[in-house]
Amino acid sequence: MIGYYIHHHGHGHRMRASSISAQLHSPVTTLSSAPPPPAARFADSISLARDDRGGDPVNPTADGALHWAPTHDTGLRTRMARIVSWIDSTRPDLVVVDVSVEIAALVRLLGVPVVVIAMPGERTDAPHHLGYQLADHIIAAWPQALYDPEWLREFAHKTTFVGGISRFEERSVTPPEQSERTRILVLSGAGGTSLTMDDVRHCAHEHRNYRWQALGLPGAPWAEDPWPPLCGCDVVVSHAGQNAVADIAAARRPAIIIGQPRPFDEQVGTARALGKAGLAVSIPRWPETSQWPRLVDRALALGGERWVRWQTSGAAARAAAVIDSVAKRAEGLR
Repeated sequence: MIGYYIHHHGHGHRMRASSISAQLHSPVTTLSSAPPPPAARFADSISLARDDRGGDPVNPTADGALHWAPTHDTGLRTRMARIVSWIDSTRPDLVVVDVSVEIAALVRLLGVPVVVIAMPGERTDAPHHLGYQLADHIIAAWPQALYDPEWLREFAHKTTFVGGISRFEERSVTPPEQSERTRILVLSGAGGTSLTMDDVRHCAHEHRNYRWQALGLPGAPWAEDPWPPLCGCDVVVSHAGQNAVADIAAARRPAIIIGQPRPFDEQVGTARALGKAGLAVSIPRWPETSQWPRLVDRALALGGERWVRWQTSGAAARAAAVIDSVAKRAEGLR
């Protein structure tokens, strides 16, 4: 049995867990305070209490040693106790953690091997270092040739770069139909954005030679399956979340990537790497209206074929192979 801890923020961690677990040889039990992912991919799902609803947190970083462990928090105590109980009764071969330094430390203190999913950005703080140090193996869901952060090199001996993991890896790419107007898809996710539909409407009013569509923004439609509109657009404008980038790479669409503010500059790091590699047009913020024609032309000139370098093909299977290998090694040590 493999345990898989899934962070509750946004949908990205759940999607990644589902893609990887579908390729694993061992049954998987998820542990999360997020809504359970599709049951077909998992043997069981353990619902955990939230640990961020107790009012004003007291010393949540344990004086800088951790990211989130507020003193005398009932939710934290309850969720940790539930994980301990499950490990004690199930005796998993390993636990995948995506992402939490505290969960990784707890699991390892219980003598269970840990595979940690790395995150982009500046992860140079003490808690992140602790989490990566405790990990039996680290999976980085991007290609090393395009993004090789210096802080991760200390753990190169136990890190595997698998490429971008997309839930659409197996879907067929349908080229967009011919259109007199360039179709622009503005894509957002559940992790939050400063962008509004008013921003998109203003651009649509000023640039009527483009056909604008928005998905996932506040006030815009939410598509459970954004693959058809993603494949059908001429240029996609997106945040730099790992899943969104991997999905765009799988669809091979010309793109304008805007890194959203996130802890540890997570999206900034990814957006910068994409721009440097020439996979997409990377900009730091939503542009002035007058800048759109130049940006769209740059994205169209780049095209989408360079996205193959983000290595989405087989990425989930490569991650699963790492996890299966660690699990098999751990099982042999029982």
